[in-house]
Amino acid sequence: MPKNSVDKTIELIAGGDRDALADLYQQVRTQVYSYALSVLKNRADAEDVLSETVMEIWRSAPAYRPQGKPTAWIITIAKNLCYMKLRERGRASDEPTDYDSIFDPSALSPEDRAVIRAVIESLDENEREVVILHAAVGLKHREIAKLLNAPLSTVLSRYQRAIGKLRKTLNDEKR
Repeated sequence: MPKNSVDKTIELIAGGDRDALADLYQQVRTQVYSYALSVLKNRADAEDVLSETVMEIWRSAPAYRPQGKPTAWIITIAKNLCYMKLRERGRASDEPTDYDSIFDPSALSPEDRAVIRAVIESLDENEREVVILHAAVGLKHREIAKLLNAPLSTVLSRYQRAIGKLRKTLNDEKR
């Protein structure tokens, strides 16, 4: 199986290539940040997890063995760091999540950002996590199931329920 660009970059990182680490950061920053923000609901904590994820990749790259999609390996690192941060915090954040920072602000009007925020907030935490892992991170449902240690049927059910809620919320916003 041919290696994808992230696999090749991780291989270079394993050899100590710091430029490759900067390249990897550019390749995965939106995905890792989006996931961390969805879990932590705090921009600063999500940025910390992004940085910590990249540093953990630097430390773990020599042990990495390509087995499918490297993004799943990277998001697993981010997931573990998110849960460590939640444990340190002792509880989930009560702050509202700034989902605007997931998207390029210049690409969206203020009205579009408000609609996206309302739509995302209409989902419960489990649904939001599955949607962000699928839509923003780009993982397949099987990869999400493995990452979340959940049955595929549960992931599919959450995703379908979320899509239904998203459609309903979007239709309500149009009125």
